[in-house]
Amino acid sequence: MGKGPALTPVQYVVGSFACIGGGLFGLDISSMSGVLSNPSYLAQFGHPTAGPQGGIVGAMPAGSFVGSLAVYKLADSIGRKKTIILSGWIWVIGAILQCAAVNRGMLVAGRVIAGLSVGLASATVPLYQSEITAPAIRGRMVSLQQWSITWGIMIQYFVQFGCSYINGKASFRIPWGLQAIPAIILSVGMLWFPESPRWLIDNDRESEALEILADVHAGGDANNELVRLEFAEIKQQVAFERTEGAKSYMDLFKPGIVRRVVLGMSLQAWSQLSGMNIMMYYITYVFQGAGLTGRRGGLIASAVQYVLNVVFTVPAILPMMIIGFSLMAIWLFLVGGLQGGFGHWDRSDPANPVWLITGHGGITKAIIVFSYLFVCSFAITIGPTSWTYPAEIFPMKVRGKAVAISTASNWAFNTALAFAVPPGLANIGFVTYFIFGAFNAVAAVHIIFMFPETAGRTLEEIEEVFAQGHWFTAWKISSDVGKKTLADVVGKDVDSYHQDEKDRKDSHE
Repeated sequence: MGKGPALTPVQYVVGSFACIGGGLFGLDISSMSGVLSNPSYLAQFGHPTAGPQGGIVGAMPAGSFVGSLAVYKLADSIGRKKTIILSGWIWVIGAILQCAAVNRGMLVAGRVIAGLSVGLASATVPLYQSEITAPAIRGRMVSLQQWSITWGIMIQYFVQFGCSYINGKASFRIPWGLQAIPAIILSVGMLWFPESPRWLIDNDRESEALEILADVHAGGDANNELVRLEFAEIKQQVAFERTEGAKSYMDLFKPGIVRRVVLGMSLQAWSQLSGMNIMMYYITYVFQGAGLTGRRGGLIASAVQYVLNVVFTVPAILPMMIIGFSLMAIWLFLVGGLQGGFGHWDRSDPANPVWLITGHGGITKAIIVFSYLFVCSFAITIGPTSWTYPAEIFPMKVRGKAVAISTASNWAFNTALAFAVPPGLANIGFVTYFIFGAFNAVAAVHIIFMFPETAGRTLEEIEEVFAQGHWFTAWKISSDVGKKTLADVVGKDVDSYHQDEKDRKDSHE
């Protein structure tokens, strides 16, 4: 038998390439935030007021909500690889419609179709990564999903900034058309990547699954001990799910499961209610309200924020989630306080009233700095964890459906806020920041009382953590609950594997 597989570059390439699918969501965010002050965009689409603009922005997450719910059946029917490829081509169609849009209806249609793509990709990519990469780097690979989103935001925003020097409709049509290129790269490139071994085994294609595990994890050595062990474990998991797995979404409401469903859905919801929605989609409005004048000045200030979002997005742990929500509450309360203390209503355009700060340069700069600190706080804490925590807490028999409904929660709140934020800023002004600040404060308390720590635990250990109970006193769960030694976890499985090998050889003698 060979030694344990090294973490070869192949594993990182396979695990990270699909992250382009996550980047599509980022492309969409800045494809809209970068045009909100573009005169050509406003003229082409009839100078949309707060309500219609919210509808245009909200069309994409609405499509994503539908796409995320469709993933479970689609990814099981045609495979993880083909679902990712399909999501790329759907995105291309959406990008073409947006690029060619001549009215709001056509633009909304293109964004809904693009949203379907994002919904499929955002749920399938982490699933594919977790099933194709080695256990030692799975968490790292899944965390790349959030990082790829931030890269998509930044890259598209700089494309928007460059095109802002173009006069006319090309200033927004070119960026909307160029966003099809990463999707084409994703769909074409995935043709050369392997299918998920777990899906292949579930579809009775075991020899292909073993070959892929060997190629990715052991340089093609199908007799590698840990490759054979993982192969056997996947077969056991598939057999278990066929007999014990959730048959319908109603199984998510059974005792022992419903608590985790609530945690997964609520964390995704809190990630949206944190106010990051404002700072990504509508940062132009935020800086405009702070008194930052000049279209390119606003674009540059926004670009700095997107760079910080990329730099500070790193894997986080539970205490960092509490710190993150607490810090974001502070920054939003400060922004709201400064806006309320130094701002006033500007109703020069009755259709688009703006709560505005004028004549206070120092206050304007302070609001911009607090906005940057808010984004950094999100990026280093909540951003990655809102995707990794739900993927860890569910038992195997319901994991597929539970993760799908958690992701759908993200898109549902994303859609609602995309619609609600522009009217909110137009009608209650600075109070909007206090509302989101309060959401962050409540989220921090919720996590302290109800979210058990999962960092550093295996999926099996997490089962024992939830078996302790403590619905409203999660902090009381000891850090050593469920902890096992390497011999407990690996030794037992390897011994079982050797016994199976011995029995197999004896049967042939």
